[in-house]
Amino acid sequence: MALRLHNTLSGQLETFVPLDPGRVTLYACGPTVYDHAHVGHARAAVAFDLLVRHFQALGFEVTYARNYTDVDDKIIRRAEEKGEDWRALAQRHTESYAEDMAALGCLEPTHTPRATDYIQAMIEDIGAIMDRGLAYQLEGDVYFDVAAYPAYGRLSRRTLEEQQAGARVAVDERKRSAADFALWKAAKAGEPAWPSPWGPGRPGWHIECSAMSFRLLGAAFDIHGGGLDLIFPHHENELAQSGALGRTMARFWTHNGFVRLNNEKMSKSLGNFFTVKDILKKFGGETLRFLLASKHYRGPLDFSDEALIEAEKALERVYRALAAAREYMAGQSPDQDRSSPFLDKFQEAMDEDLNTAKALGVVFDLVRILNRAVQEGRPGEAAAFFAALESMGERLGLWRQDPEDFFKTLAPGREDELAPEEIEKLVAARAAARAAKNWAEADRFRDELLARGVLLEDKGGATAWKFVR
Repeated sequence: MALRLHNTLSGQLETFVPLDPGRVTLYACGPTVYDHAHVGHARAAVAFDLLVRHFQALGFEVTYARNYTDVDDKIIRRAEEKGEDWRALAQRHTESYAEDMAALGCLEPTHTPRATDYIQAMIEDIGAIMDRGLAYQLEGDVYFDVAAYPAYGRLSRRTLEEQQAGARVAVDERKRSAADFALWKAAKAGEPAWPSPWGPGRPGWHIECSAMSFRLLGAAFDIHGGGLDLIFPHHENELAQSGALGRTMARFWTHNGFVRLNNEKMSKSLGNFFTVKDILKKFGGETLRFLLASKHYRGPLDFSDEALIEAEKALERVYRALAAAREYMAGQSPDQDRSSPFLDKFQEAMDEDLNTAKALGVVFDLVRILNRAVQEGRPGEAAAFFAALESMGERLGLWRQDPEDFFKTLAPGREDELAPEEIEKLVAARAAARAAKNWAEADRFRDELLARGVLLEDKGGATAWKFVR
């Protein structure tokens, strides 16, 4: 089955074929570094990290660029509030973001360009757009003329009226149209500025990614990604700028869904966000990554402490199974044919628009059968299932730790080891269920015990148990 991805440009699932055989080029919009990364940033980073890992597993060479916007109104305002140099503030939060994404198991992108390193490239592009009659100067500002570019709106499918209503900033009455957007901003007193043909100033936000993606990936590349909130105006404006310069830009536009808190989009503007650092004080980075991967990347994700606890419990089930199997099957050759159906189903799920939710369903089917193979004494099958589970984890960037190291990261209050008398009661209840041929109930008792660190072994008509941590 070929990989099919949703393309915002067409509004449909499309079979992905790269421009260059064997190589994938991907650009994802990164953060504006005026504060620490929040869960929304983490969701985007994990979504595109999963896509990169999937391409690599398929055998592609991946060139992945994710930028930092390191000069912006928000950065300047925050630096003024803190009495800090804007460069130092941006650098500090750039390092903080990279640290947080590493804690979530995200691979380092091939390129991590900073906007301030490409100012001259942006000036060149703005000049070329003006030469083509698609931008105009107002004193020291330069605006893209939306009305002069008929293809504007094809990504977001917005009418001119909707474009004007969707503007993110106050309307400048000098502009030809409310939808026109800034390519260059004239310098204000005390703000950072660079020399340009239009006077000192700095680039608008949208031109940054157009200039950087072209220099790093070329006039046409495979995929451009970001959050749903970037479709308009940011990505629409990027596409217009690049098209004005005769550049195709991305063939696929891929967008991840919002994170919600109490059914409301999580965002800094609403004040209802959690930083990654806050979460990492209570939970391991892998737990947050599991939660982010547990839903399809394009859908909404409901965030709460309860959801994180459930994610941690699910991860613990996997680690328990791995720990028990590793101890049991040492030196055993795997029976690969037994695991192939699970690997095939996992592959199909990931090829289905990166459906990690469905892929994790396959994972837990495999966890159950791995536990059964261990408990029923089938070491060859257990070895095959163990290897398949590790392969899936590598694809997802999950359960890559030693189980004992993971158990040490469990959130406070999750140390719930059973007393021996409680274990014996559950073992007896399982035996009664088996005698009544209620296999589903028997499996439930077995899985509950394993989730709490107790491995059952059925031998010679009796059941023995032991702790696996």
